[in-house]
Parts: sequence; structure tokens; C-alpha cells
Amino acid sequence: MKVIHLISGGDTGGAKTHVLSLLRDLNQTITAQLVCFREGEFAQEAREMGIPTEIFGGNHIRRIIRDLTAYIQKGGFEVIHCHGARANMTGVLLRKATGLPVVTTVHSDPKLDYMGRPLGRLTYGNINAVALKKFDYYIGVSDAMVDLLISRGFPPEKFYAIYNGLTFDAKPTMTDRLAYLRGLGANVEEDSVVVGIAARLNPVKDIATLIRGFARAAERCGKLRLVIAGDGQDREMLGRLAEELHVADKVCFAGWLSGMDDFYQALDINTLTSVSETFPYALTEGARYALPTVSSRVGGVPYLIDHAVNGFLFEAGDDKTLGEHLLRLAEDPELRREMGQKLHDKAAEKYSLQKTVETQLKIYEDILRRHSRPKTKRDGVLICGAYGRENAGDDAILRSIIQEMREIDPYMPITVLSRRPMRTKLTYRVDAVHTFHYLRWAGKMRHTRLYISGGGSLVQDVTSRRSLWYYLYNMKSAKKRGNKVMMYGCGIGPVIRKGHRRLSAKTMNRFVDAITLREPDSLRELESMGVKGPAVRLSADPALTLAPAEPEQVDSLMLSHGVPTEGRYICFALRSWPGFEGRMEAVRKAAAWAYERLGLTPVFLAVEKFHDPEVIQRAAQGLNVPHYLVTKPEDPAAIAGLLRRMEVVVSMRLHALIFAAGQGVPLVGLVYDPKVSAFLKYIGQDLYVDLQDLTAEGLWALIEKAAGRQRDPKAVEQLLDKERVNRETARQLYLGE
Repeated sequence: MKVIHLISGGDTGGAKTHVLSLLRDLNQTITAQLVCFREGEFAQEAREMGIPTEIFGGNHIRRIIRDLTAYIQKGGFEVIHCHGARANMTGVLLRKATGLPVVTTVHSDPKLDYMGRPLGRLTYGNINAVALKKFDYYIGVSDAMVDLLISRGFPPEKFYAIYNGLTFDAKPTMTDRLAYLRGLGANVEEDSVVVGIAARLNPVKDIATLIRGFARAAERCGKLRLVIAGDGQDREMLGRLAEELHVADKVCFAGWLSGMDDFYQALDINTLTSVSETFPYALTEGARYALPTVSSRVGGVPYLIDHAVNGFLFEAGDDKTLGEHLLRLAEDPELRREMGQKLHDKAAEKYSLQKTVETQLKIYEDILRRHSRPKTKRDGVLICGAYGRENAGDDAILRSIIQEMREIDPYMPITVLSRRPMRTKLTYRVDAVHTFHYLRWAGKMRHTRLYISGGGSLVQDVTSRRSLWYYLYNMKSAKKRGNKVMMYGCGIGPVIRKGHRRLSAKTMNRFVDAITLREPDSLRELESMGVKGPAVRLSADPALTLAPAEPEQVDSLMLSHGVPTEGRYICFALRSWPGFEGRMEAVRKAAAWAYERLGLTPVFLAVEKFHDPEVIQRAAQGLNVPHYLVTKPEDPAAIAGLLRRMEVVVSMRLHALIFAAGQGVPLVGLVYDPKVSAFLKYIGQDLYVDLQDLTAEGLWALIEKAAGRQRDPKAVEQLLDKERVNRETARQLYLGE
């Protein structure tokens, strides 16, 4: 493979480090040619690192494009890779001249690149803004950078994420820490706890928040010291701030340092306080030396730091919380050691330079495959359901459907109808249209190949007549516009009104090609309605395939709610429902007995973020045994990971039962709706009770039986086999088999 990289040649900081280290190692496997538009330190350093480097200088754009086009064609390059404003402008012009795929790496927020330089923003900034819109593919330095650009209207399906990587080889240990720090001008003693940051002193880095937070912590811990490595326009202001807060004698402005290894070895705590970042080297450099880290929750930082597990996060500008985290680390050497080691281990595994190079190679291979994919008049899938409402169950269904579509065709264009299209784009990296934007989704239907009415019980008239009409109309519209139509892993009913039953049957018979059902009760409902036209198969709920979050993410979820990561737990996932208020005491008593007789600590989980927290708080009120409330689960994968750690799950929420079943956890169902018992019977689970019959003694008996059951991996695999019917049916429709 041959790739040509374009860059201005005047870049510094993280972008320079990323490009040079990446190209050096890429050239061990492929040809990665560097082209700079001016001679200078960047090009010279590249040559010293063994990177093939050429200069195409001057300001005659037409000549440069002509010469570069000839150079690219003669050299047999397959991909053009751009970095920065001038390269982006050039790459867009080369895209048409060469016909090659053109990709750009976005190293920082384009709107902040020229902060404090109005002329540069007016010229290069605006040129770059126009050029960026015309690329085939984009690489964001962190998932957060990808999210930022998608939120500004860039197409989500054209993005890749990569992270700045470092080598984690062992470094020589510092021999005299005190001498080094004092040489920088720091007022330190043997027992000093040294906080540090390496950053430009400009508004984006927000060092003022660091000084304020440090002053708060130093007021209660006199041995704290702060060393700031860097310089910039805010230097004088920051010095005055340190004096005003009476910490000038504890803050050292070290200026620019030529070698950072000694700096990081001299620290006890690493920090970052930026208001905007991609994926800063300053954190991975600190991780190399196992430094516990406190950082603002910006950019790709949360992908590295799992809050309260391997570091602490705070909202940008929140000096109070920053100070609390610094104080906690300053007073607990063992916590510093433990967090620092965990951060080192995660960074070495996931954010090494080797990992970055591997990711970049996979991106190139993927781009070449996508670029050579035949273009057809009809392509892709349109997915419709109750999406964009921040319901964990529906989100899990959508995630699973998208994953299964990618297994059919990794490059399949996917569009989702969503109540919150931008959130859907950011979460799933697919195109999204508002649920009620008729003109846009009707236009999409003219170009897609498959329409999926996906997940949940969409064909029902208990909660809403209008939603039934909406989903039936969309299926009819999709079919009339040339799509294959599939109802995907769904439940049917209840459809109560006779007119609705006739309308539903007529629509499905005429306009639906295939239906996969998550349980037999829905099959019987279809039969009673007279649905005979589409192919009907029994499958299982798509959410069963949801993979749990990484252990560190689950630890972070638990610790942020005060739940120790080591323990024996029983989960109660409850929801509001008429009549449940009078049954809460029964749940409380059963939870207390689970703790007293089985040693299982109750964890009350809010699956639906808007309504469940209040319910679980009321249910747990007055419970006189240790218990925990998880009111803000991060996402469905985190919920699945949390449920995996439970010994028993007691749930009203259907999708909590589905998530737990996918992990093989023993279940007890509290049935408020026939769909709950229908699911449990279908998967062979017999421990459930109707809500109206719920008593403390009856629930306790079910919990005791569940606690005596072992997890059964074979049962989980059988469930997954049933669910695969969904994907296989969709594949046959999509590929016309």
C-alpha cells in the first residue's frame, strides 16, 4: 500500500508528534510518503526519523496541484491523507484531479485553531471550513472529536476515530527528584505532594481553574505544590492569580522544558484543565509513569479515564470539584499508587503507538474497500422504531439492529428515524432523520433497499392509537417506494379495537415481506388477527445480543453511585405502574430478607432515566439494611455490565430482564404487562408473579429459588441462536435471496 501525507510543514505540538511518530512506524509496513509545503524543522526532523520527505513549496496553487498530481500518479499512490488547513485545501483539489480517496485527520477543533489570531481565522480558518466539507473520509483524533464534527453537520458514516499513541517502554528512573524540582524553581521538601501540568498558557488550557482548584486543596493540605510546564499569553495573569490566592510560594512556573520525561517522573499527580481537547498527549505521557490524573471531562479524555477507577474527572471550569479530587489524592498515597497503575495498564493496552499504527492501517484498508464498493441506485436500510427517547431498552434494540446490519454489509448506508436525530447520529454513527420529518424520510425511502420496523411492541393500541397509525403508514409508504419491508424481532399487541385489528392485518398482509417475533404469544396474536401474507418466524429480542460495557466502565458506574465493586448483590429494576405504590412495602421486605438471609445487598436500578429514579427512591425509602441506588446509568451496555455482576435480578422492566437473560443471570419477573410473562415463558424462566398478586412472602420465595440456580451458558447460547433468525431474515431480504 502507498499513501501520501500532505501537511504544511510548520506544525508543532500534538499534531507534529502524532504525524511524525505515525509515519515513522507506518513505513515499517507500507509506503507512507510525507509532502510538506515548506522547508523547516518539521521536514528536517522527519528526514532524521527516516521518513521519506518531499517539499512542494511556493504559493502557485495551480502549479503545485499539477506537479503533485503527476507525482501521485507516477508513484502509484492509493490514498491521499491530509493534515491541517493548507493540506486540506490542496487535498480537495487533488481529489478531482486524481480520482483517489482523500481523507483528512482533524487534530483539533477547527474553530479554535486560530484563537487569538483574527487574520488567520479569516483566511486559513474559512478556507479550511469550506475544504473540510468536501472530503471522502475523516479521521478524528478521539471519538470526542468525531462527535464534535458530526454535531456540526458532517456525515457520521464517513468518520473514523484514532488516538494519539505513545511507546510504553521502560524509562530510566530519576535519581534526584528534589534537585530537579528545585532546579525548576519549585519550593519543595521531601514530603511534598507535587501536582503538575504541561500545557500552553492560553485560554483553551484554562490554567486559571487549575490554580483556583489547587489553592482550595492547598488550604487544607500544606504539603501540596504545583508545577506548571509551559508558557504563553496568560503567563502574567496566572502569576497575579496565584498571588491573589496566596499560593504564589507553592506554584512554580517552569516555562518550556526541553525534555518531559524528567518532568513527569517528578510529579505525584498529573492534571489537565482544558475547556477543549481531542486526546491530549499530556495524559498518556503521564500514564507512562503511572501518574494518578485529575482532568476536565473534555474531548476523548473519558475514553482513557474511568472516573473514580483510574483517575478523577470534573466539568471544565469547576475548580471546587477539582480541588476536592486533588485533596483526596494528596492525602492518600495508596490511592495515588492504585489509580496510577490502573491508568498505566489501560493506556499501555489501548493507547500505545503500536495500537495507533494498527488502527491507521485498518482505516486505510477500510477506505480502499469502501471506495471500490459498487454504487447502486438502491442501497442501505431505513430503521424505524421508538428511538431517540433515551429509553435503555429501545437504545439497546437499535444498537443491536445496527450491529447486525453491519454484519450483513459493513458499508451498508443506515438511516434511523429518531425523535432526537443528532443524538442518534452521535451515539451510533449513522444518519438520522426526525421521526416526523415526512419529506426527508419519504425521500430516503426512494433510495434504500430495506425498511425495518424494529424492536419492541410497535403494533399495539394500548398506549397510543396515533403511534399504531404512524408505524402502519410508514410500512405502507416504504413498500410503495420500492423497499423490502421487515418487522424485526418485535412483539405484537395488544391491539384491542376491532378497526385497528383489521387495519393492522390488512397493512401487514399487503405491505410486509417478513416478520420475526420475540415470543410465541405474538405469533398467536398475528394468527388471531388473520395475518397470513408475510413470512413469519419466531426469533428473540435483538437486545439479547447487547455486549456489556468494559469492566472499567462498569466499575466507574458503580463507584460513582457509591457501590463497592466487590460484593454480592441483588438488583431491583422497578418502574411506575398503577397499583405498584401499594406493593412497594412487599419489595422492601423481600429486599431486606435477601440481605439478612442470603447476604445479597440490594441495588435499586433506574433503567429509564426520566421516570425510574423517583420510583426506586420511593421503593427503597425506609429500607433498614445496606442498599444502593443507581439513578444515572450511562448507557445500555453499562446497565448490562452492572446486571452481569448481580446474583439475582428482580425486575418489572422487560429490558432489564432481557439484558440479564443475555448474561445468564437468574431472574424474577414482576409482571405488570403480559409481554413480561410471555418473554419469561419463552426463554424457559418460571419465576415470576403478577403485580396484583405480589406479596413479600411470595416474592421472597421466588428470590430464594432464583438464588439457588446456577448461570447456564448453554441457555444463553440457545437464546442467541433464536435471535440470529432476525439477522438471517434481514440478510435474505436485503440481498434478494
